[in-house]
Amino acid sequence: MSYKLTITQKPGYLHAVVTGRNTKENVVAYLEQLRRECVARRCTQVLIEERLEGPRIGAMDVFNIASEMSARAREFFEAIAYVDVNAENDRNMKFAETVAVNRGVRGRVFSSTQDAEKWLVSKDRGDPRG
Repeated sequence: MSYKLTITQKPGYLHAVVTGRNTKENVVAYLEQLRRECVARRCTQVLIEERLEGPRIGAMDVFNIASEMSARAREFFEAIAYVDVNAENDRNMKFAETVAVNRGVRGRVFSSTQDAEKWLVSKDRGDPRG
């Protein structure tokens, strides 16, 4: 694995920044590491700031990761805000959001950390996609 996960406690949520290579294995590993850390800290809200470098992973891998991780996340997390700072377009990320939301996860993809923070601390999140 070639990634680094840095977690900072914020008021009401954890802010996770992941750096390294953009591979399916790294994405699965950091998401699982982050889930375990959130459970250990009893923190049900998280902001994921992904700064992975390299080619984007394919749509089928995105689907599989979002499906698998949603099953593990939906019973614990109240809200997941996600920012991929290196995404050239947000099609794969919006696809991952749709997969997760359809599986019962309250999550949303954002283009900026500032917007993600605003949504995450909002008491009235409404529809996870809006």
